[in-house]
Amino acid sequence: MNFIFFIPDELRAESVGCYGNTFARTPNIDRLAAGSTRFDQCHVQHTVCTPSRCSFTTGWYPHVRGHRTLWNMLRPEDPNLLKYLKQAGYDVHWGGKNDLLSPAAFAESVTDYRIGSRSKQARPAGHGHPPYPLDDPRYYTFLYEPLEGRIESVGDFQHVDGAIDFLRARQRGDATGARATNGSGAAGASDAAGDGQKPFAIYLPLSFPHCPYHAPEPYHSMFNPDDVPPLRPADLPGKPDFHCLIRQTRRLDRLNETFFKQLHAVYQGMISVTDTLLGMLLDALDETGHSEDTAVFFFADHGDWAGDYGLVEKWPSALDDCLTRVPFIARVPGAAMGRGHVVREPVEMFDVMATSLDLAGIQPQHTHFARSLVPQLRGAAGDPTRAVFSEGGYDPHEPHTFEGRAQSGALFRTPEHIYFPKGKLQQDVPESVCRTTSIRTLDHRLVRRPLGVSELYDLRADPRELHNVHGQAEHAQAQRDLEARMLDWLIHTSDVVPQEEHPRGLPVAQT
Repeated sequence: MNFIFFIPDELRAESVGCYGNTFARTPNIDRLAAGSTRFDQCHVQHTVCTPSRCSFTTGWYPHVRGHRTLWNMLRPEDPNLLKYLKQAGYDVHWGGKNDLLSPAAFAESVTDYRIGSRSKQARPAGHGHPPYPLDDPRYYTFLYEPLEGRIESVGDFQHVDGAIDFLRARQRGDATGARATNGSGAAGASDAAGDGQKPFAIYLPLSFPHCPYHAPEPYHSMFNPDDVPPLRPADLPGKPDFHCLIRQTRRLDRLNETFFKQLHAVYQGMISVTDTLLGMLLDALDETGHSEDTAVFFFADHGDWAGDYGLVEKWPSALDDCLTRVPFIARVPGAAMGRGHVVREPVEMFDVMATSLDLAGIQPQHTHFARSLVPQLRGAAGDPTRAVFSEGGYDPHEPHTFEGRAQSGALFRTPEHIYFPKGKLQQDVPESVCRTTSIRTLDHRLVRRPLGVSELYDLRADPRELHNVHGQAEHAQAQRDLEARMLDWLIHTSDVVPQEEHPRGLPVAQT
């Protein structure tokens, strides 16, 4: 079985049609869901790119090995899903951004990391220097003008188009599609196509709909801001202090709901760009016959406020539902696999690691906390008692972890950089980004902040998390139960012991 991992950046579940959003235009995501298993309550383990990706490829929570920052990526000695696949004989092809592996880790995990990146037309993601003066509102809000050109000029298009070229070349039996010359795999690897070709995995870590909020036309103007459903209001009582601090720092407190609806409309247009690219890939799978031998996993690393609460982007210690809940859709070949099956019970995003290895017949060689969802892919229900956990933030005793730190070079540190206001706020008010942990069940979410405002939501009565009931007497028992369960979880997952034993003897004396 081959694998494709299609991973938009910053896509929240509630902004997709098949997750109940009637405003969205996501026909291709919806058609994928119609023939797949859709997980309705999938939550990420962190709401920042690098920690989340480290989690969903290892099955570790971010705290297990300190993968809690933008700079602590996976190293050669760390296990990860792509490494397991490559060592089992898969050709692993990568097309898109890197928020996962340190440069030294690529050799053992990836066969070719340049898929679709050789085109001179590719437009890099807009995460660096903004094209606007520092006193321009667009610098603070991330709402930019439309991108020049059509969808073909977007970097994500180039990577998906490269994946399509790979599928077509493989169908023809070209060397580039059948087997990369620098690939290495385990002897006796399975033959996915039955014609001597090695199985493949395509990893597509895309950039859209990550801010800045802009898209090529017609996507940028596809949605009428007047038609945007009501957003979560700003300045709600009981919210953490960083809500107000971000709004002040980014000058968002000067803007009204009309502005945030415009921003949200552009965000939805960016999602439609992603949807179009997915449609291209699904068509190519059908065209090449690889729909019959390739599992497709569609998911995101985290969500985005996109105007909710009067906020933009995300925050390392923010664990709102619109940030932790992401789409997760899995289409797996085989008559026994569920078509249109919806799993309502909670799952965690790092389950994709255990599930993929299970489907590939690979036994992981490290301790992890992910669960295989293969039974759910075959139509079974999930576990209604399961709790999902997310975490984030940094402690004052670890200044090297903060965004905006001196060691980070230009990133977050020079005023011209798009994230300078974000990094400066963390440096000026460290408690605004304190360590945070969340436990979420079907009924409640508890967010605990030792140095900030904790939160508790009754999700049955308040699914949009508008009314913080933390500390209220009528919810005291639920709060105690969740706190005890969170403590047990931290004890069980505090670390992992290496599988290898180390000799206890003294070194051999040198004569």
